[in-house]
Amino acid sequence: MKKSMTGITLAFCALASMGSHASETQLIRFGVEPNYPPFESKMPDGSLVGFDIDLGNAMCAELKAKCVWVEHGFDGMIPGLMAKKFDAILSGMLITEKRKQVINFSNRLYLSTASLMVRKGSGLLPTAESLRGKRVGVQQGTSQETFMRTYWAPKGVQVVGYQSQDQVYADVRAGRLDGAVQSTVQAKLLFLGRPEGKNFELAGDPLRDDKIFGPGVGIGIHKDNVALEKDLNRALAKIKANGTYHKLMKKYFDFDISGG
Repeated sequence: MKKSMTGITLAFCALASMGSHASETQLIRFGVEPNYPPFESKMPDGSLVGFDIDLGNAMCAELKAKCVWVEHGFDGMIPGLMAKKFDAILSGMLITEKRKQVINFSNRLYLSTASLMVRKGSGLLPTAESLRGKRVGVQQGTSQETFMRTYWAPKGVQVVGYQSQDQVYADVRAGRLDGAVQSTVQAKLLFLGRPEGKNFELAGDPLRDDKIFGPGVGIGIHKDNVALEKDLNRALAKIKANGTYHKLMKKYFDFDISGG
């Protein structure tokens, strides 16, 4: 679960002033793994794009803070935060009780569900009984992996971890996996909705477990950084109130993922 930092991309939102309250946060370094469109990905020119990126930049602008994006492997995000390689994690991280034992979270950014994707006609379902003896891929360090290793692996499902979601999709297409578990939204928009996904489909209902998947996605913050947690929550509330959040959401999705 340790992976060194692969790069830093600067996104200048605004320069912070020296006042009290919000302006105490003059620089925010967000840890991100840019391999999960439409939430976070890297363009050929090295710039970062996606819903999470836009949300982070909008919150930095609201706080008049300088926003820095630090690229880091997802499976090492929490150790990276604890080592203070960055100040917060904004990379599609689900708010879970297990993670809350180690770090704090902002208020919810948006909802997220996970689903099993399989080849059409396979007849496979998202149950341990249906998948026994099958190879199912998942990105390492995710809540989806925790679910699979908790409920499926002990019953004979071969859970295969990968460092990135792109690697999972590559092996699904090549037939080296019988299925894959990932964000429902991500699968629909970035795989099933493209030519390479035409022979695949989501199987059954989304996976359910409140303890593992929690209430949705939030920004992970070091427990010692209470001031940043308050600032980010205040900035999030402001961009929701002034319409910025919903404008950005409509840029990427034709449905509401905010959760209210």
